[in-house]
Amino acid sequence: MAGGLKLYNTLTRDKVDFEPIDPDNVRLYVCGPTVYDFAHIGNARPVIVFDVLFRLLRHTYGADKVTYVRNITDVDDKINARALRDFGSQIAGGSMSLNEAIRAVTGPTESQFHADVAALGCLKPTVEPRATDNIPQMIEIIQRLLDMGHAYVAKGSEGHEVLFSTASMADYGMLSKRKLEDQQAGARVAVENHKMNPADFVLWKQSADTEPGWPANFTFEAKTHAIYGRPGWHIECSAMSDRYLWEEIKDRLSPKAKAKPHQFDIHGGGLDLIFPHHENEIAQSCCAFDNDLMATVWMHNGFLQVEGRKMSKSEGNFVTINELLATEKFGGRQWPGEVLRLAMLMTHYREPIDFSVKRLEEAERLLAKWPTGEAGDTAPDVSVLEALSDDLNTVAAVQALHALAQAANADPSKLPLFAASAALLGVAPKKTEVSDDLSAAVQALVDLRLEMLKAKNFAEADRIRDELGEKGIQLRDGKDKETGERVTGWEVKR
Repeated sequence: MAGGLKLYNTLTRDKVDFEPIDPDNVRLYVCGPTVYDFAHIGNARPVIVFDVLFRLLRHTYGADKVTYVRNITDVDDKINARALRDFGSQIAGGSMSLNEAIRAVTGPTESQFHADVAALGCLKPTVEPRATDNIPQMIEIIQRLLDMGHAYVAKGSEGHEVLFSTASMADYGMLSKRKLEDQQAGARVAVENHKMNPADFVLWKQSADTEPGWPANFTFEAKTHAIYGRPGWHIECSAMSDRYLWEEIKDRLSPKAKAKPHQFDIHGGGLDLIFPHHENEIAQSCCAFDNDLMATVWMHNGFLQVEGRKMSKSEGNFVTINELLATEKFGGRQWPGEVLRLAMLMTHYREPIDFSVKRLEEAERLLAKWPTGEAGDTAPDVSVLEALSDDLNTVAAVQALHALAQAANADPSKLPLFAASAALLGVAPKKTEVSDDLSAAVQALVDLRLEMLKAKNFAEADRIRDELGEKGIQLRDGKDKETGERVTGWEVKR
């Protein structure tokens, strides 16, 4: 890649040369889904965007040298309430733990999410931790914040809470560029009496005796507080990113990386997460580990609208990934995963996207013009690599890919180059499986057409081509590299 990889860093508000802390251990964290309900099409955008980044990093540094962590959020008041409703007696009787009950509640939703994103052509992340499996790590970080004067225990209307003290961090607001004093001046609601500052946020919240929770002990001002409760939203990502991108791999990191403890390369997510979620992650992690940075580069994808309007159930345009794949809710038909993916990639990830039937149809027409084939050992074309290396410019990459497809259609020897380039974007066209009988029948007509062309019976050759086309068979004419004779391949149109 001429010039190397450049990424737009939300933290610095400019495009920067990406230099991993340890090129042999490139580390990426992306906020994943809350598995309370099926993922909607807006959730699909960061999954697809950062899958492309994952593929590019793997190509650049080596598949075994990139660690991609995408979490599963299964700590949520709605999930907890459903677990208590469905399995409360088992939890109370000791035959089922809260984590087990949550797993039973969220299991089907999580499985559907995995099936949906697989249909969108996304690779599995290296690690996919659940919040419920990292409660001890959250408690540990919260205690570090208490010990270092960045948090405090207070009693509110709903019980005791551990709160992060935003005033204790001099550069709080570094990501969103929101100054703390401006937040105070612009506050529309009165400060809750137990908060020292209106921007202070919950690290741990007490649960009522009738609510699900986890036991935790916190020491503050030489006093131990036993708070049966649950973690705040932000602390889970600080805990999981640190565990899987530092604690569990630090022994294999380079000396340079070990000199930057608890820091990793890239943190990604949607634009809506910049404030407060990512801002508060930075506050927790930097203060707990006395660092200037949590992640070197912060990347955020733009918002998504559906048919020109903000997606919402009240607007009637709320649609899940599964509904697009398996029902006729959107546009009166089902949509293949590769069409959904390409439609997303036809807009730059930082730009807002209007998800529409028109855009899906455009993506489908484009895919229909692309050949299928195997890449073998062929590397992606430099035109696609250069486009993606410019801050994941998938728009330019798709344009370059289309040019490669046209070249491959004209010359089958160029098919591996197209296939390798399409695979880098995760949009390699899928070959439709056909029965042996159909394959034999089609091949017989293809051979007959070649005979008609040799005999200069062009009218009959065209008739056979049109007949096959009506049956959904697309022909691809080319030349044998050794003999120069015409050869014809075929495939079932998608």
